[in-house]
Amino acid sequence: MYHVYISVSGDDRIARFTMNPETGALIPGDDIALSGRPAYATVSPNGQFMHVARKGSLQITSFAIETSSGDLTEIGTIPIGADPAYVSTDKTGRYLFSASYFDGITAVHGIGENGAVQEKPIEWLATGMRAHCIESDPTNRFVFVPHIFREDAPNTTFQFRFDETSGALTPNTPDRCDPPGPDGPRHFCFHPNIPIVYFSNEQGCSIGTYTLDVEAGTLSHIQTKSTLPAGWSGDSKCSQIRMTPDGRFLYAPNRGHDSIAEFAVEADGTLRWLGYVPAEKIPRAFQIDPAGRYLLSAGHGSGRLGIFRIDQETGRLERRSTHPLGKLPMWITILPVN
Repeated sequence: MYHVYISVSGDDRIARFTMNPETGALIPGDDIALSGRPAYATVSPNGQFMHVARKGSLQITSFAIETSSGDLTEIGTIPIGADPAYVSTDKTGRYLFSASYFDGITAVHGIGENGAVQEKPIEWLATGMRAHCIESDPTNRFVFVPHIFREDAPNTTFQFRFDETSGALTPNTPDRCDPPGPDGPRHFCFHPNIPIVYFSNEQGCSIGTYTLDVEAGTLSHIQTKSTLPAGWSGDSKCSQIRMTPDGRFLYAPNRGHDSIAEFAVEADGTLRWLGYVPAEKIPRAFQIDPAGRYLLSAGHGSGRLGIFRIDQETGRLERRSTHPLGKLPMWITILPVN
């Protein structure tokens, strides 16, 4: 079984479910009340701690996870002084990264031995408005921070070197990677087997594929693929991006077209368009289960959760069920029951 946690920002709670990994069936559990518009979340590499950004109160709350029952116990809350649009941990679990969309701040905080985020930041860097994601690479030596395209935003991905001993970020050379056009890189994911990184482009409604120089820690663009069907010309924006654990398929939601774009991943890491499936209204948050069998997509506009089965041969999605969630779901976390 899996534990499923969904930040329902408009209702000030984290919805809880258990999920059958064979059938995709959900069983509702006891929700966790959390004021201050809980939104983005991340789990420590050992699966024992969860850190949740609270957009309304500008705080980050840390929880200990009881991995058998799935219960969350609050172990600390810090003020962060910015509106975190994304949080993640480094690969050691000793540091929390955050990117602030409205404040243009990239930050690093230490994580104590008890698993709670510490208040005083190690890094507090002004990178530019509309910072939307931050992750370290698989080696934990480099960190990337994409910023979308707007009049007040740089439309670039900042490239840093990361010192996992001190938590320090140092601008790489070059210190950024620009997309080939006004694409607006938003979120990204790493291919599990080859040095390729994929970015969902918010304004470009596309996926940007980049090679990663594993020694230098720098990105180079090689491909852009639209997430919209040919001939569609309405207003839409990409949101998050996910890849199956085996690296064979990649998915990105379209907010406006209200669909999930489906791609097959070729041997060289480039993408091949498969098609799309209709999704809930404004499909902002979504996640793939650890076995790569199901995709869960939450509608920011509909307040519902769609569960899609991933065809293991073709990569196409088939909706299996729909569930009520609540107002403004923002993030989905899926963890195995231990």
